[in-house]
Amino acid sequence: MSSPIQIHAGKTAMEHLRQHGLQAKDIAIIPAAAGGPKGLILQALDQWLFGEWLPSAPRERTLIGASIGAWRMAAASHADPVAAFQRLGELYCEQRYPAKPSARRVSDEISALLHHFIDGHEQEIVHQPLHRLQLLTVRGRGLLQAPHSSASAKLGFAAASFANLTSRANLARHMDRVVIGDQRDPLFWLKAKFDHFETHFCALTADNLMPALLASGTLPLIMEPVRHIPQTPNGTYWDGGIIDYHLALPYSRISGGKDGGLVLYPHFTDHIVPGWLDKSLPWRRASLGKNRGWLDNMIMVSPSPAFLLTLSRGKLPDRQDFFHYGTNHDFRIQNWKLAIAESARLRDAFAAFVEKPDLSQVKPLNF
Repeated sequence: MSSPIQIHAGKTAMEHLRQHGLQAKDIAIIPAAAGGPKGLILQALDQWLFGEWLPSAPRERTLIGASIGAWRMAAASHADPVAAFQRLGELYCEQRYPAKPSARRVSDEISALLHHFIDGHEQEIVHQPLHRLQLLTVRGRGLLQAPHSSASAKLGFAAASFANLTSRANLARHMDRVVIGDQRDPLFWLKAKFDHFETHFCALTADNLMPALLASGTLPLIMEPVRHIPQTPNGTYWDGGIIDYHLALPYSRISGGKDGGLVLYPHFTDHIVPGWLDKSLPWRRASLGKNRGWLDNMIMVSPSPAFLLTLSRGKLPDRQDFFHYGTNHDFRIQNWKLAIAESARLRDAFAAFVEKPDLSQVKPLNF
């Protein structure tokens, strides 16, 4: 029978698995990708990881995410992560929009979602004893620095898209990366310059947690931008996935540490796309080039093709479902919740691998 999961590992991580298996104490970083409803498929796995397995070996860990990934890592940082992931999944599924919602309408819906998800839990999230939460956002430059209308924002993103088509380095002229996170985390591996984007590091507090999460998931042109986040540089903020869609970051800088330097990446797909604007550029999947070594210490677990075929419409939930189901919200919600229920198979398969690693299941992490 085909496994519901597939596991990929970089060369350093593969050697670690051969010698030591997979132990919670060796996990130092957990990334979480942008991708909207796709992230729902990881719910049961997330609940097991943060509710059971990782707490069995308490240590400081960096949790870093963009968009839905930022929301997932905020759920992981609750005092009761199992309940938080459950609440996040239910709230996300229950989104309801008219046929052609305005940007204001979508922003209001997402703001309400985050209010019900986070309200009253701010202090426990930002002061989590061991997790070091890092939220990725994007701040506009040039035409995107302070667009005064949707038309000017469209013009700015058109220019950014054209620049990105030539190279990601050119995209850096149009936006900055802003990391809003736990200041107890030295983040030496991220703070040393590694790409062309100017990166700002700002303190995560109870006061700016909600707007930071909103900004990290603010889809350009579909939602209104976030124009002010306390304790961050002035500017206009959008979805962190625009720059860091699947979080292609220099993780290998932490490998070899005395406390274990593995990156565990629960992902909804088997590849890494650097930025949101790279989705339609298949050559960018392998565009890490000389930086491919960044992923050497990564173990990535994702749904297998066989698992995807068992889901409604033979695929993960995604944003296109809003258009496919239209205003038949109940049918979409039902199918999304069925997919979430199936995520228990991903959890069980990975838990079995952790208990008894079978390296024949692990493929090299190269694209």
